Amino acid sequence: MTVQFKDIYDKTQAGLKSTPENASAVFTVQTRQVEGFRSEATVRQFNVTVDEPEALGGDDTGPTPVELLLAALGSCQEITYRLYADALGVPLDGVSVQLTGNLDLRGFFAVDPGVRPGYQSIQATVRLDSPASDEELARLKETVDQHCPVLDILAAATPVELKLERGNAAGWQDTWSAA
Repeated sequence: MTVQFKDIYDKTQAGLKSTPENASAVFTVQTRQVEGFRSEATVRQFNVTVDEPEALGGDDTGPTPVELLLAALGSCQEITYRLYADALGVPLDGVSVQLTGNLDLRGFFAVDPGVRPGYQSIQATVRLDSPASDEELARLKETVDQHCPVLDILAAATPVELKLERGNAAGWQDTWSAA
């Protein structure tokens, strides 16, 4: 079965225009440290192992959180390119993204208070397999960059509230397995 992304785009856009009160989407993820630096994340019905490489004290059983951030950006770009290529009528046979994040570990390990613990920069190259003109691809890139959720989250200040609770983290096991 071939999915018609333009149909999904058109129907969803029309629905959101007619009932904007239905536009809010909430995403929930639960994580739990299992052993050492290894954590497990539950995203809907999916389980993801997150860890650090051995050189940083982990067991290297999964990607690091900062690698998952790059994966989120790359895959979100690909999805947004696919959606908007179809919506705008730009032929697109394939899309892939190569990403590199530059992180200075002095920030994470509190060596230098002037160094951010997060990425200092992220570079990405989007490769499009398309017979479209340069002008069409430039219009597509502009549209994708305006509407890619993960790019927006990274490029704009997103309010984050982290609460601290005392308790037995294992007590979340019931909630965890029910998610």
